[in-house]
Amino acid sequence: MSEGQPMTEAMYYVLLALTRPDHGYGLMQRIRDLTGGRVTMGPGTLYGLITKLQKIGYIELDREDDRRKTYLITEKGKRALLEEYRRLKQLVEDGKELENED
Repeated sequence: MSEGQPMTEAMYYVLLALTRPDHGYGLMQRIRDLTGGRVTMGPGTLYGLITKLQKIGYIELDREDDRRKTYLITEKGKRALLEEYRRLKQLVEDGKELENED
């Protein structure tokens, strides 16, 4: 993913979940809770995304205790998340005309 490009749903929810620092298992639970169970993320997908999001500077390692690594969203990640939120909101707004069709 390059900056300015739409995020995948998984990326969006990882960043949204990391608005409060958390570790991998906690992130999987938080994403499930945020989506009412609609989105479940396995460890392979999650840790692949964590690596990718770290490389582009959207998240960073907060602390490491024993075997647990806790991550948090960076300012750059917050800006990207907000941009994506606004983009998605506009998509929904643009589609409201569908509600008037029979």
